Amino acid sequence: MTSPFVSIIIPAHNEETRLPHTLEQVFAFLERQAYSSEVLVVENGSNDRTFEIAEAFTRQHANLRVMRELARGKGLAVRRGMLEAAGEYRFMCDADLSMSIDQLNQFLPPASADVDVAIGSREAAGAVRFDEPLYHHIGGRLINTPIRMFILPGLQDTQCGFKCFTAAAAEQVFRRQTLPGWSFDIEVLYIAQRLNLIIREVPIHWRFHAETKLSAAQDALRMVRDIFIIHGNALRGRYDLKS
Repeated sequence: MTSPFVSIIIPAHNEETRLPHTLEQVFAFLERQAYSSEVLVVENGSNDRTFEIAEAFTRQHANLRVMRELARGKGLAVRRGMLEAAGEYRFMCDADLSMSIDQLNQFLPPASADVDVAIGSREAAGAVRFDEPLYHHIGGRLINTPIRMFILPGLQDTQCGFKCFTAAAAEQVFRRQTLPGWSFDIEVLYIAQRLNLIIREVPIHWRFHAETKLSAAQDALRMVRDIFIIHGNALRGRYDLKS
């Protein structure tokens, strides 16, 4: 069986309200593309009807797979999707679709040729933010400061929820991932750099949603803690395991 060109992985925790519209947009976009594709929804510890709603879409779309990750943690959901995907390119996509799916092709060849990891950036030249309150922007930069200082100095926006990995990069990186929660982004990007993979920031048009939750001080402290965990893993050789 031929592998699809791209796999779209959508982690979904309590997304019964937003997920239907997101899936409709994703499939409408994919139907207009010449390349083959699959969509994986990884329901992640929800206490609403997210799983059942996603399952209902499989009756209309043969290229949709829905799986359940009982333990909560976005990192766990993304890791499972990345490792179960079959695509040549594997794109993680937030369920709120704050970046229009129409921008997906910027992450794929030819737009992002010769790149192992293409990450959506709200800070790269050409990026545009819509409807974002000033407090949210400042909070995001506060969180990004220790990341740039202590672990990923070359990257301006590590927390954007839209990232694309080649199949080879996904297999190498996500098999080494250890963090289950919110900080998994910096861990997988750190692993990618450690493996000398080529990372490119892709400027995107991004829209703030009021449902987005951010506690700058709390999240910055948690991020610093997880940076220490990542450095500890590196010192113990956790990321140097053979594939």
